[in-house]
Amino acid sequence: MLSRGLSWLAAALVGAVYGIAATIAHSFTIGPIPVGMILGGVACAALLIALRALTGDRWAALAAGLGMMALLLVISQRGPGGSIVVPNTALGNIWMYVAAGIVMLIVAWPDTRRLRDLSASAAAPRGEAR
Repeated sequence: MLSRGLSWLAAALVGAVYGIAATIAHSFTIGPIPVGMILGGVACAALLIALRALTGDRWAALAAGLGMMALLLVISQRGPGGSIVVPNTALGNIWMYVAAGIVMLIVAWPDTRRLRDLSASAAAPRGEAR
């Protein structure tokens, strides 16, 4: 149980780093294309998918997602010097919803490994089920 808790803590820290990097880069645009938001969303989604696939545990992906969302919330506040990393603009608001949607989608995605095991046992002849 200790190793699982430590892996969740590590996932939350890595998620926080990805969340900071993507949030800082989200406002980079080339013309009308929000390149920073696209790359940040892809990077965050790739991290969560990798955690979910490699650990086989949706809780690790949730921990990383909570780390992302927590740091996004923290750096979205007005700093002591009055600076704001995520301004109250359309791009900033869209980034917050995109990041939360990515976390929600990947954590809530059904576990297909169980579906394959169930379909394999249903397809096996009666005497040869696992």
